[in-house]
Amino acid sequence: MTGTGSDRSPRARLRALRPESFGADPTGERLARIHRSPNFADGIFRNPEAARRGPSGSGVEFAKIYFDKEGRSRRAPTGTIPVHPTTLADLARPPATGLRLTWMGHSGILAEIDGHRVLFDPVWGERCSPFPFAGPKRLHPVPAPLAELGPVDVVVISHDHYDHLDLPTIKELATTDTVFAVPLGVGAHLERWGVPASRLRELDWNESTEVGGLRLTATPARHFCGRGLRNRQMTLWASWVVAGPSHRIFHSGDTGYFSGFKGIGAAHGPFDATMIQIGAYSEFWTDIHMTPAEGMRAHLDLQGGGPAGVLLPIHWGTFSLALHAWAEPGEWTRDAAEEAGQAVAFPRPGEPFEPGGKLPGEAWWRAVSHPIARPWRRPRPAEVEPEKRSDDLDLAGER
Repeated sequence: MTGTGSDRSPRARLRALRPESFGADPTGERLARIHRSPNFADGIFRNPEAARRGPSGSGVEFAKIYFDKEGRSRRAPTGTIPVHPTTLADLARPPATGLRLTWMGHSGILAEIDGHRVLFDPVWGERCSPFPFAGPKRLHPVPAPLAELGPVDVVVISHDHYDHLDLPTIKELATTDTVFAVPLGVGAHLERWGVPASRLRELDWNESTEVGGLRLTATPARHFCGRGLRNRQMTLWASWVVAGPSHRIFHSGDTGYFSGFKGIGAAHGPFDATMIQIGAYSEFWTDIHMTPAEGMRAHLDLQGGGPAGVLLPIHWGTFSLALHAWAEPGEWTRDAAEEAGQAVAFPRPGEPFEPGGKLPGEAWWRAVSHPIARPWRRPRPAEVEPEKRSDDLDLAGER
């Protein structure tokens, strides 16, 4: 007799015991597609440029910084982060310019573009972790319940890390009619969580799909993947281009800086707005996350080399995932934007804005954070004071 539980292989029995949050491994035709991918070699997906995935440097030095009492205090706000309570009234009126973005925190964005609604990397869970009782916890509440956002045409996932692909959020969205656009291999997780295969658009780099009047293209990124105890690199990571009849936007997902941004911009830009990862960077993992300065450089590359469009900083302010102060990415991005002459939006979580209109620009984080140290940069000629000595570090408000 075949097909009974007692006849299953040990590997199959172990898979059945795996926590639901770990997702599922690609099999069948999905696995065959992975093996045919030009980006898959020697059993894993490869980055467009070589990148070290694991931490580098001294583990002792990392621990010293991680457990430093003052440093730990700076990785959390000193008060309540101001959140705009997004409501249906905010979103009921179509954007006057045809493009409106609402940052929901971290990398989550609701983009209303040319009459369609796209939800990037939605994470409504309390923790970005496989377990509800442990792992990085939210620094602020979600701006609105997921159901109150109204219908969404397509959900776009950049990769399968817990702070971008959230089990409870996906299970709730699985009950709707939305389409899911995901990198190659990630569909296995979503099918295990109840998303029908018919609503999945699973793409390799430089492949596109049409949803209504939008064209979505998975573009390269420099990162890695994995949800289980064994990180097998069997699911792809991606940045995304969404193009409508009148507007184009770019979402970086998680990525280290690489020269490929210029090619993405040449093929798909220029963009009305880019959503660029500028947080969770560290000298211990320089290849897989960008600093604010690198994020600005990526935006300029995407726009053909000069300031254009609007940059919306993402991947900061909601979870503490690195050693830097929680609000440091916002402050440093302001510096980089000023240096480049680039328009940047700094909305509070949940605050809708139109890139073609007035941009939110207040440094709202300063009211709930310690003074933020920043690397020394060479002052402009007008800033030089003959008797003033430049230190290696200066503080916000003391420049």
